[in-house]
Amino acid sequence: MYIAIEGVIGVGKTTLARLLQSAFNAEILLEVFEENPFLSDFYGDRERYAFQTQMFFLLSRYHQQNRSIPELLKKNDYLLSDYTFAKDGLFARINLSGDELDMYGRVHEALAEKIKHPDLLVYLQATTETLMDRIAMRDRPYERDMESAYIAELGKAYDDFFSKPYNNTPVLTIKADQLDFVRNPEDLKFIKRKIEEALKATPLQPELIEN
Repeated sequence: MYIAIEGVIGVGKTTLARLLQSAFNAEILLEVFEENPFLSDFYGDRERYAFQTQMFFLLSRYHQQNRSIPELLKKNDYLLSDYTFAKDGLFARINLSGDELDMYGRVHEALAEKIKHPDLLVYLQATTETLMDRIAMRDRPYERDMESAYIAELGKAYDDFFSKPYNNTPVLTIKADQLDFVRNPEDLKFIKRKIEEALKATPLQPELIEN
């Protein structure tokens, strides 16, 4: 069972995936975003560095998922990831335009055919204010110039994208503004329970192990 966690920058995807790994006794696949050499420049000048940033992410995400997802699912019935391949196109539609977007789209479409889709997608939803607060708290150097308008634009794009199933993948939306799954064990249990309920509602799912 392949579960992907999604949401706008700063919502807590990676933290939640790590916390749920032991709860589901799962393998874990984390996005390697800090290796992108254009990321810091992109946040300083989005228009100039958007295409390089997007193409690097697209190819690195493709290579990671195409290789790792089948291997990890052979080792374990459960796999948790803190991103989906589909979200790369979401960012591209915001950051690219014209010929660059067309070229990106053709490459993305060809690569996406070879990527396994999640059995369940967990969408952590939060307000722009919450996201900006969390981004400031983690204080990554390349995110210090992050604009709230960009986060708001991403939030709207995510809401639109995940308001309906993607490629027949069920979407579980969890409002994360009032949840603190790091410090509050009950919040983590709440999310785990919601995921288990969603998995039981999907077809062809294996018997869940109650912890």
